[in-house]
Amino acid sequence: MARSAATPPRRLGSLSMVWTFASRYPLQIAIAALSLLTAAAATLFIPRTFQKVVDNGFAAGADKSDVAPYFQGLLLVVLVLAVATAVRFYFVSWLGERTVADIRAAVHRNLLRLAPRYFEENRPSEIASRLTADTAIIEQVVGSTVSVALRNMVIGAGGLIYLFALAPKLAAALLLSLPVIILPIVLLGKRVRNYSRDSQDRLADIGAIAVETLGAMKVVQAFGQEAREADRFEGAVSRGFAASRRRFALRAVMTALVIGLIFTGITLILWDAVADVATGDLSGGALTAFVITGIIVTGSFQALTEVWGDLLRAAGAAQRLAELLAEQPEIAAPPAPVVLPITTMGALRFEDVRFHYPTRPEIAALNGFSLDIHPGETVAVVGPSGAGKSTLFQLAERFYDPDAGRVLIDGVDLREADPNAIRNRIAMVPQETVIFGASARDNLRYGHWAATDEELWAAAEVANAADFLRALPEGLDTFLGEGGARLSGGQRQRLTIARALLRDAPILLLDEATSALDAESERLVQQALERLMEGRTTLVIAHRLATIRQAQRIIVMDGGRIVEEGRHAQLITEGGLYARLASLQFHEAA
Repeated sequence: MARSAATPPRRLGSLSMVWTFASRYPLQIAIAALSLLTAAAATLFIPRTFQKVVDNGFAAGADKSDVAPYFQGLLLVVLVLAVATAVRFYFVSWLGERTVADIRAAVHRNLLRLAPRYFEENRPSEIASRLTADTAIIEQVVGSTVSVALRNMVIGAGGLIYLFALAPKLAAALLLSLPVIILPIVLLGKRVRNYSRDSQDRLADIGAIAVETLGAMKVVQAFGQEAREADRFEGAVSRGFAASRRRFALRAVMTALVIGLIFTGITLILWDAVADVATGDLSGGALTAFVITGIIVTGSFQALTEVWGDLLRAAGAAQRLAELLAEQPEIAAPPAPVVLPITTMGALRFEDVRFHYPTRPEIAALNGFSLDIHPGETVAVVGPSGAGKSTLFQLAERFYDPDAGRVLIDGVDLREADPNAIRNRIAMVPQETVIFGASARDNLRYGHWAATDEELWAAAEVANAADFLRALPEGLDTFLGEGGARLSGGQRQRLTIARALLRDAPILLLDEATSALDAESERLVQQALERLMEGRTTLVIAHRLATIRQAQRIIVMDGGRIVEEGRHAQLITEGGLYARLASLQFHEAA
């Protein structure tokens, strides 16, 4: 995974991104903070009550009524503690869920801005893991861990103040022992943070393999690779477990050291305190309050060691998400984009274009390619695999910018225009149909989201898709399944053609692919394509002889260049590359 910030987070600095999102809700933060302080104060008031009970209730001649007010006050404190804790839990949980929802939405929105190159160099399945697993960790931290940390810090600080009020000498001894308790946290914290980052990376690998395998289940089973894929997944799980084991083993060592040091210190301090009670320098109630408060304070610091590990783990997750938020699109509108002509013509031009894919820099996909397509003209592109045919589509949609040369629509260099304005003038029918896991209506509306049902059905009629759409159980509201699993190959292609019709763009990029269809589906798809091409500037990667014969021009590509150009009959007689391709590819279609 390419990262914009390769260095590990410096302590908890990465969590500043989380605070940026959480700080949008100051009212909820204020209520949560107020309830936290109230609950902490109520907790610290409990030892004070027991001090009064012991000093007044166990004295000679003490009456039951002497301690009644203290127990009544204790019940009131418990009630306040319960209500404050409930309010804190609700608002802290609300903040956690809301913050994570905002982070997920912001990351996803930023990902949608990035050029296809980013997703070629970074696995989408790992990115999806960041949106789920990493945000789940942050949700836990914002919705629980931070609250626990603040509560224990307040209780620890307030408790220390009360301990000094009760017995300054004993409190000073306890305070001097705190650096020894904190030292293991500081020394081991960096290693815990690194282990946490590694654990999250291994978890992302697990998710990536699962998504990849489940998405290609037919291929896995067809080639009998179930056992190998199971072993590959188990290997990823084992590596994930090993990374997690290193993390929680180190945290276990931290916890053991802190607990041992805390209670060793408490034991030694209390040993000395007994002498003060015997000499009358410390009352029994004060010692009782000191012990209870000491347990609360040390428990708070012990809880902070566990919280620290969670915060370090969240810092790693936050950094991974911050990297996605920091990614900037390589393809973006210039500061002052040139406006495309209001009168749409649909002219498409390539001028001496040279281009290398970032993932294949040693091979020129296009090398000195020039082509001028006039408004309303249909140009068929043929050539062997790797000749650069699909690259023309990638550049025309401005998914990439050429290394040299220019691509123009209606006379405007695409690098000088807003990519959204460019794509609004183009409709594309890809070779591999893309059907979303949504209703038929939403899949059609992808071409024009504001389309009415009448417009949807009209496009479906032209695309020969209306009959099978009406036959669906719930018509346009039928869920089509993941990748259009409820439709046949021909039905999926006709649906994408209807989507392109709704786009109603002047330029059509058509990667015609009907070879995998039966004769009837191929006929219906071809009819729909011919209707779609009417009156549009069409650049078509042709697979069928019928389409090539209807084209006004045929471009033959090889090695990223145009090697032949003309009409079908002319190129056949020349006996060049096209004639050889025709004899090999198109003989049966003829």
